[in-house]
Amino acid sequence: MNKTPTEAKLFAGLLAAEVGRERALDVVVCPPYIDLPVVTDVLKDTEIGVGAQNIYPKESGAFTGEISVLMLKDLGVNYVIVGHSERRHIFGETDELINEKVRFVLENALTPIFCIGETLEERESGRTFEVLESQVVKGLKGVELEDILKVIVAYEPVWAIGTGKVATPEQADEAMGFVRQLIGKLYGWQIAEQIRILYGGSIKPENFDSLIKMENIDGGLVGGASLKESFIDLVRIAKKYL
Repeated sequence: MNKTPTEAKLFAGLLAAEVGRERALDVVVCPPYIDLPVVTDVLKDTEIGVGAQNIYPKESGAFTGEISVLMLKDLGVNYVIVGHSERRHIFGETDELINEKVRFVLENALTPIFCIGETLEERESGRTFEVLESQVVKGLKGVELEDILKVIVAYEPVWAIGTGKVATPEQADEAMGFVRQLIGKLYGWQIAEQIRILYGGSIKPENFDSLIKMENIDGGLVGGASLKESFIDLVRIAKKYL
């Protein structure tokens, strides 16, 4: 929940100038709903994709305050973040609702960025893998083989989001390697090797290099660092590891 439409328009213009022609990797921004019209307009002739931070899994109806995929598609939005930890823990979204959203986004030909991750309590009690397995199995229930590669998975340990704490590269790679193996069991190893898994959690230019070089980390789901010019630095760091 950052940037007014005026601020978002200016920042999108900066990104367009600095990384708007970057075709070697996928660069996506996900501003608040109210900023989407101006951001999609600024970025429409660039290589930068635009996503939303959430949706409601119905085309329309009496769901005051919610946004549908049809509204997003009309603006030219291509991605939707689903199941972000703040949606899970602040707004009480369940695995079942998140699964409904993932499938609805896919049915409407958009790309879900499906978020998973454990809390500090769950990690300290040795339940990290148990939690991740439950979130993946429930969140991807009913997603068919032909659709799974359209899903981007984002591992965001809740204890490392906005806290300044960062999972070590080894901790992140271990958890994301587990997720990749789990997807391999569900969909086959060939799929698991191709699916994109992002790391999210206090990413900055100072630590991203050590994370992105890890075997199971395909990119970043960036929070605070995406609100300033450091986002451009992160794009350039990621490009080195293509």
